[in-house]
Amino acid sequence: MTDKLQENIENLFSKFISEGKATIRLREPALDICLSKADVSNLKNFISAVSLAHKGTDASPVPLSRLTPAKTSEIEKPRAKMIITCKKDYPLTKSFPYSLEHLQVSFCKLARVDMRMLCLKRLQKLDLSSNHIKKLPKTIGDLVCLQELILHNNFLETFEVELCNSTLRNSLKSLDLSENKLKALPFQLCNFRELVSLKLDGNELVQLPFAIGKLSKLRFLSATKNKLPYLPNSFKTLVLENLDLFGNPFAKANPMVPDIQLKIPLTLLETASRATLTYRISYGPQVIPKHLCQDLSVAKTCDCGGPCLSSFIQTIVVMNLHQVSQTVVLVDSMGGTEAPIICYFCSLTCYSMFLDKYLQSTRV
Repeated sequence: MTDKLQENIENLFSKFISEGKATIRLREPALDICLSKADVSNLKNFISAVSLAHKGTDASPVPLSRLTPAKTSEIEKPRAKMIITCKKDYPLTKSFPYSLEHLQVSFCKLARVDMRMLCLKRLQKLDLSSNHIKKLPKTIGDLVCLQELILHNNFLETFEVELCNSTLRNSLKSLDLSENKLKALPFQLCNFRELVSLKLDGNELVQLPFAIGKLSKLRFLSATKNKLPYLPNSFKTLVLENLDLFGNPFAKANPMVPDIQLKIPLTLLETASRATLTYRISYGPQVIPKHLCQDLSVAKTCDCGGPCLSSFIQTIVVMNLHQVSQTVVLVDSMGGTEAPIICYFCSLTCYSMFLDKYLQSTRV
C-alpha cells in the first residue's frame, strides 16, 4: 500500500471522523474516496495508516481491522450533477465532488468564481447564473471538458481575452452572457469555433465582434436589448437557425452617404498589408512589430473579398435577416426583419460598382 499511496494523496478530510466520515483525495487518478458509516475507531486507524503511507513511512504498526466488503446498496455512485439554488446550501467546508460533470450554483450572491470549481476537470456544464460576479478568472480556461458556460444575470463588465485563447476554443459550444453590464466583447471571442449558441441579451453592447462571421458552427444567436446601431460586415456570412435582435437602436441605412477614409495613393504600409493578406504571406511578432500583427488580424473585408486596413470607404446598407437565419424574431414592434449592416470598399471602383447595383435595385 505504501508504494501506491506515497505522494499520491492531495488531501485528507477528517473533520467529521468522529461521525464515521472521511474523504481521501487522490492525485492519480483524480478522484475522491468518500468513506461514511464507518466504525470511528477503525476509521481513525485507517486514516492514520493512509497518512503514514503517503509520507513513505511503514504503516504496519497501526492496527487495522479486517475489511468486510460493502453491500452494493451501501456504495454511493460518483456524483455527476449538483444543483445549488440557495445560499444556505452552498458548501463552505466540504469540497465539490471531483466526479461532477454538471454544476449549477445560482442565487447564492457569489461575488467571484469559487476556485474549488476550477479543479473539476470533468465538468461539462457550469451554470453560475443570478449571482454577483464582476470578473471571470482566467483559469476557467483550464476546464478542458467544458461545453456549456452560463453566466446569465451577473455583474460582468468584461470578458477576458485569455479565455478566448484558452482550451475553451476547442470545447465550448454554448455561452450565455445575457443580463450583464458588457459594453464590448473582444474580437478574439470568434476563436470559439465550436460555439453553437451565443446569448448576449440585456447588455450595453454598442457593437458585435467584427469577425463574428468566423463562427461557422453558430446556429442560435440572441442579442436583444443592447445598444447596437448596426451589424458588422462579416455578419452576412453566418448560417443560423434562430436569430433575435429585438430592441436595439438600429441606425437608418443610407448607402448614398458614405464615410470616405480612402487615401490615394495608398500608403506603403497599406499596400504591404493588403499584399500580405491577399497572398497569405505568413507573419508573426518575430517577423514584424506586434502592433502590426494586431492591425492585420482586424483587417476589414471589401465586398470584392479583398482586405483593407486604414484606407477604405464605409457605408451602411439594409440586410434582410432571413438571408442568414431560418427563423428571425421581429427586430422592432413594426414587424420588421431588416437591420443595417456596415460595408467596406477597398477602392472607388468597388464602391462605384456597389452603387450602380444599389441604384438599379431601387428602380425595380
